[in-house]
Amino acid sequence: MTHAATLLPNFAAGRWQAGTSAGTTLLDPVLGTPLVRVDNTGLDLAEAFAFAREKGGAALRALGYGERAALLAEVVKVLQANRDAYYDIATRNSGTVTKDSAVDIDGSIFTLGYYAKQGEALGNAKFLLDGERIRMGKDPLFQTQHVLQPTRGVALFINAFNFPSWGLWEKAAPALRSGVPVIIKPATATAWLTQRMVEDVVKAGVLPVGALSVICGSSAGLMDQLQPFDVVSFTGSADTAALIRRHPAVAQGSVRCNIEADSLNSALLDPAASADGEAFKLLVSEVVREMTVKSGQKCTAIRRIFVPGALFDAAAQAIGAKLAKTTVGNPRNEGVRMGSLVSREQHANVLAGIAQLTTEAEVLFDGNSAALVDADPAVAACVAPVLLGRRDAVSARVLHDVEVFGPVATLMAYDSEAQAYELIRRGQGSLVASVYSEDPAFIARAAAELADSHGRVHAISPDVAASQSGHGNVMPMSLHGGPGRAGGGEELGGLRALGFYHRRSAVQASTAALDFLSAPRGLSTPRAAFGVTP
Repeated sequence: MTHAATLLPNFAAGRWQAGTSAGTTLLDPVLGTPLVRVDNTGLDLAEAFAFAREKGGAALRALGYGERAALLAEVVKVLQANRDAYYDIATRNSGTVTKDSAVDIDGSIFTLGYYAKQGEALGNAKFLLDGERIRMGKDPLFQTQHVLQPTRGVALFINAFNFPSWGLWEKAAPALRSGVPVIIKPATATAWLTQRMVEDVVKAGVLPVGALSVICGSSAGLMDQLQPFDVVSFTGSADTAALIRRHPAVAQGSVRCNIEADSLNSALLDPAASADGEAFKLLVSEVVREMTVKSGQKCTAIRRIFVPGALFDAAAQAIGAKLAKTTVGNPRNEGVRMGSLVSREQHANVLAGIAQLTTEAEVLFDGNSAALVDADPAVAACVAPVLLGRRDAVSARVLHDVEVFGPVATLMAYDSEAQAYELIRRGQGSLVASVYSEDPAFIARAAAELADSHGRVHAISPDVAASQSGHGNVMPMSLHGGPGRAGGGEELGGLRALGFYHRRSAVQASTAALDFLSAPRGLSTPRAAFGVTP
């Protein structure tokens, strides 16, 4: 079985290279059939990193920001031309229905296009001014000008299994735009889509050789190749994130590190809401969507739902009634609304997590009593939506500490607005909290209370119901990341994303020298774009 599937080649050191061992076979998570194999045994990783750093980096830095943005626009064209093939791979390797594949595939293309469009604002400068000049003393002739230079290193991305397309391009877009070459290590379970996209872009020749590499299979040895001016970005579990932070390259070599880890994201209903009000209905709809999109396998999905105690029963009934309409099974069947998890291993992890949560919560709705559509439950990695509940949220411990990465959420009651904020903060830092209210004043209070412990506060009110982007949708113009247990990292946020790939330096010189530094070189001044005001 291992040797029946095609071995996917890696692209490293400017050439396609196959691993020398049998590798790992990727399976269809619904049918259990073998798809392709991945392996990087025998690759010269030092050569791969040096090539990207020296060849890819030099070629990218020779271009201006606008020219690099134009390259992203060409990548968009390549991906759009092969979009149908990507949807087929997503169905077969990730077990997703079409609308869930779109979140990953079309979301990544949109993000790339956004960063390509932003190139018009920065022009063809080779580096950026950061803020205005600052006088060093009484004499106005000697001043400081901060500048931002692309780091002369490589960006290593160690990505998660849930977004093999978006996870690649949302990181690669600002890196390539900054002039930093990229090496992607996709999660093994769903590596096929990532590898295929890189293959298409490389074969199209739209990027300089060495600007984009992909290494599939084991991550062993990758961190060992990092040098002080490299950067590493990781999405995944908090346990693996801790290993990355302890690695000598990060702990001793000061390699810049961005982490997105576990997150117990929350949804909060206004205490003044009523069961027949618009805010209540919006909460119910958003919770159901977040539990079922990508089978709940989103780092931004709603995990905890906080409602006033008087609305606990109404919320449980309304959410359960909508979840009951969710058909689960083979994504190839047009009657299926929600596909599978990515693997049987993840299937076992989700069931174990549910068992752990039910030590503190009761089951309010369990869709697993219904038969799967066109799928064998002994083979398919399908778990139907499960809504848990606990009225006494204050005394709970596990519910505020354990994230189940699947179609699972817990409904909890609160007694007062202040208590709701305290309960949400017990998540110890999250990627996103959403607020549901018809009262702008309450939304403003909630945002001010929750902003310090969340990377994003998403407010849904009746006036934006049709235009809001969704609790779990990560948009390129907004920050993605979160403090505390969410990893403390920051991605996207428009031009802010470029900051991770730049080094800031202060040039202290005469006004004449700074004039020469600025005007003839055609530098852009992003001012607050990197989170720094003049």
